[in-house]
Amino acid sequence: MKPAAFAALMATALSTGCSLAPDYVRPDLPVPPAWPVGAAYQTVPPPNAHGADPIASGETIGWREFFTDPRLRALIGISLRNNRDLRIATLNVAAAEAQYHVQRANLFPLIAATGADTIEKMPDNGSGPGPPGTSRIYSLNAGFMSYEIDLFGRVRDLSRQAFEQYLGFAESRRGAQISLVAEVANAYLTLLADRELLHITQQTLANQTSAYQLIKATFDGGSATALALRQAETSVDTARANLALYTRQLAQDENALALLLGQPVPADLPKGLGLDGQGLLANLPVGLPSDLLVKRPDISAAEHDLLAANANIGAARAAFFPSISLTASGGLMSASLGTLFAGSAATWAFAPQINIPIFTAGQNEANLDLAKARKNIYVAQYEKAIQTAFREVADSLAARGTYLNQLAAQQALVDASADSYRLSYMRFRAGVDSYLPTLDSQRALYSGQQSLITLKQAELANLITLYKALGGGWNEHTASIGTQKGPDTNGMKF
Repeated sequence: MKPAAFAALMATALSTGCSLAPDYVRPDLPVPPAWPVGAAYQTVPPPNAHGADPIASGETIGWREFFTDPRLRALIGISLRNNRDLRIATLNVAAAEAQYHVQRANLFPLIAATGADTIEKMPDNGSGPGPPGTSRIYSLNAGFMSYEIDLFGRVRDLSRQAFEQYLGFAESRRGAQISLVAEVANAYLTLLADRELLHITQQTLANQTSAYQLIKATFDGGSATALALRQAETSVDTARANLALYTRQLAQDENALALLLGQPVPADLPKGLGLDGQGLLANLPVGLPSDLLVKRPDISAAEHDLLAANANIGAARAAFFPSISLTASGGLMSASLGTLFAGSAATWAFAPQINIPIFTAGQNEANLDLAKARKNIYVAQYEKAIQTAFREVADSLAARGTYLNQLAAQQALVDASADSYRLSYMRFRAGVDSYLPTLDSQRALYSGQQSLITLKQAELANLITLYKALGGGWNEHTASIGTQKGPDTNGMKF
């Protein structure tokens, strides 16, 4: 084939084609246009010292800005470098990108060059296809085989499908990072809470042991009853059991944190803040429910899956129409290596082929029905992702509006229990009351302190959940997922 004719043929083949995929229309939001209102969704206090820019959003607030504890910041940074789940998510993106390039290569003819030296021996009795004796043929060819002219966009739609799947994996990787930031922060808060619970348990055990020794001394002197001694023993044993519990939980918290970090917790971390010193942003701007469409990676990933399924419908429709494939080659062939590059040794071949589906036993129809069914599945998954995001943000807003009042009430309860314990212990030491009122007030104080610490942890964890639900935790220390330009989903250019 002459070079000019070959170039014209390729230009025609690459510029020909249309898409049979349906036009994509984003499904309507299956949630209300505004967040819920009511008694639980009360306004939070004015911004603190780390207040957010009123025009910012949860997505634009970096995790270093949201988390003020230097130790926690260091832990998050380590996890983003070493966590194996995040590494797997990143490798999945790389694999999806490679798969997209593999599929996209089908848009172009794959040209290969071959050289051969063929030696053939024909039978001496003349029964072979050629004359008796040994022959030798040298050849050098370049060309392509079975290149499909994409008349109806099948190859382009498959390439678009692979590209959308790649983008979906990229969004999943972003979601994995956001989840990891939240998991490390929650694991750190759990560690701080259990450390404080261990501390108050040690204090309670010391107080109860002191009271037990006092009662035992008075019992030995005949002034206290055996009931008072046994009551003191039960309180000491309860505190000892809790001490073992929190010691175990503290060790397990460190193990859980090490797993998230992907390495043992370093010993040279910056000094951290206590549970009360975690200055998280309480006034996160939440925007509107529709904002989640561009901020939540799980919603974006679900939409990319939907776009991929939409492109797959076009490929399934194209199977109903004829397809044309081309095989072409050109080169040199000679019985002598010395004359291989002579002008008379030129050879070429061109073999177009058309495939017209006549009877497929319903296979094409079934594939199209399958493609449409899968698209409807992805529509439902996309809508479910939006509804889940709405519920997570709404729950966090409800919790943010009520935790402050609950914390204030719990703190007042602890203060009252501390005074009650102090007064009842003074009356016991003075001999006015038995040990039972002291024991009751001490148990109430210990239980109230435990509940207060747990409540503080829950309030901070809720702010982290809200930050995560709004798409925060991504825009610092992000990893590149590639800059390859993919197909334009609104046109046919690549």
